[in-house]
Amino acid sequence: MSRLGPFLVAPRLLRRPWVLPRRPSSVSIVTGPCAGLAGPGAAASLCSGPAAPSLAMEELLSRSVPPLPPYETREKAPPPAELRSAEFMRSYRALEAGPRRAELLARLAQDFGVDHGRVAEFSAKVLQAREQQREPGALLQAEDRLRYYLSPRYRGLFQHLGRLEGGLRFLMELRGDLVEALAARHAEGPHVREMNGMLRSMLSEWFSTGFLSLERVTWQSPCEVLQKISDSEAVHPVRNWIDMKRRVGSYRRCYFFAHCAIPREPLIVLHVALTNEISSSIQTIVKEVPPLETEDMNKITTAIFYSISLTQQGLQGVELGTHLIKRVVKELQGEFPQIKVFSSLSPIPGFTKWLIGLLTSQTKEQGRNELFTDAECQDISEITGDPATETLKRLLTNNEWVRSERLVKALHSPFMRLCAWYLYGEKHRGYALNPVANFHLQNGAVLWRINWMADTSPRGITASCGMMVNYRYFLEDTASNSAGYLGTKHIKASEQVLSLVSQFQQNSKL
Repeated sequence: MSRLGPFLVAPRLLRRPWVLPRRPSSVSIVTGPCAGLAGPGAAASLCSGPAAPSLAMEELLSRSVPPLPPYETREKAPPPAELRSAEFMRSYRALEAGPRRAELLARLAQDFGVDHGRVAEFSAKVLQAREQQREPGALLQAEDRLRYYLSPRYRGLFQHLGRLEGGLRFLMELRGDLVEALAARHAEGPHVREMNGMLRSMLSEWFSTGFLSLERVTWQSPCEVLQKISDSEAVHPVRNWIDMKRRVGSYRRCYFFAHCAIPREPLIVLHVALTNEISSSIQTIVKEVPPLETEDMNKITTAIFYSISLTQQGLQGVELGTHLIKRVVKELQGEFPQIKVFSSLSPIPGFTKWLIGLLTSQTKEQGRNELFTDAECQDISEITGDPATETLKRLLTNNEWVRSERLVKALHSPFMRLCAWYLYGEKHRGYALNPVANFHLQNGAVLWRINWMADTSPRGITASCGMMVNYRYFLEDTASNSAGYLGTKHIKASEQVLSLVSQFQQNSKL
């Protein structure tokens, strides 16, 4: 997801009759640069001078991060006091989000990582054991020692935090801060990136499917769950409580994963529409009101996954979306044995930006046209009264082009083939450049159909010129399709998509 990273947006508040404003905390905390960096009674020393915050950070980390015991006593070393780990949680949360937390995380990564001297020492011993061709047991023990000292000290802190009550939620929040700090460049460098990868791997183990429960959301679900589902909807924002009721009502399903240590907390959410065909427009799903009637089983032959949203930024890169789709498919097969077609109706984030980039490069050389045929350029120029490339760049930036029916019709064919190429031909390290495409293709889906004017909302026009795409899941072929994509980077696509790609190759000269 993040494979799902593009779907993370600022939380939205669903205005419901029972939603009350949160009361401010009654706990008094120190504010400013020194807030939260010391235990009881130490606040005065924290703010005694310019260097106080840095000293306080060092002291907090030194107290909180357990030392790596010698290899010989690794299983006998006493666990660190829970109070120290709890103190770290309190102090960290008291820090203002942003640069201050980023500074603490950067110090943790830089100063409490791997002991490189020990690593060099035991690397040499492993090489020595191999060169001397000593017995296998001696070599394995040397490798085990090296493996032990390759573990950074902050891993021990994360392990102890994970054992505390509320610790797993805290680590999820901490990694969310770390992801934000890296994106904003408040914390940089190889040590920070390494710690981010280490924490992601640890969270992947703690959030494996064995610890996750699949929950269905209905209108009878707890209010707080419905509110969280609304707040986290990143693909097609929920407008009001009537909209929310519709999305969990007849011919709709909503599921989420929760963790046994964090009950009733949605981690990733999947919305499904139950239809009799593969949907080509999101308006028919989120805007048209289905009749308030008992579901007719004969009208349900297809399941459309129209929104999947990761609710926790700290779980970016943790494989949850794939497992959620598989679990939901099994759930739906049990409830509706007649469903044979499973497909997504997915956004195409980044297409408009990519297209504007192409148009920008075209305008740098006057008279250059590699995107449209001569006839298409003439049609566009007649409608707008200006050269096609420069005009389209301006119109795509402000979405003005959708106000002209003639222009929408003229752009239908070229935009469809350009979009097909963007999804099928534009690559990053050999895989699909578009993150949503890459996610579904890795799951074994087929790039099935591109839909014109499928999302006419301002968000849809801005992101993908109103187009959406279906990724179809043929359950018997998903494993082989996934293996083919991951192994040979081959994208399985339908005849419609391949035809549009062929038109692109014939009419465009990129």
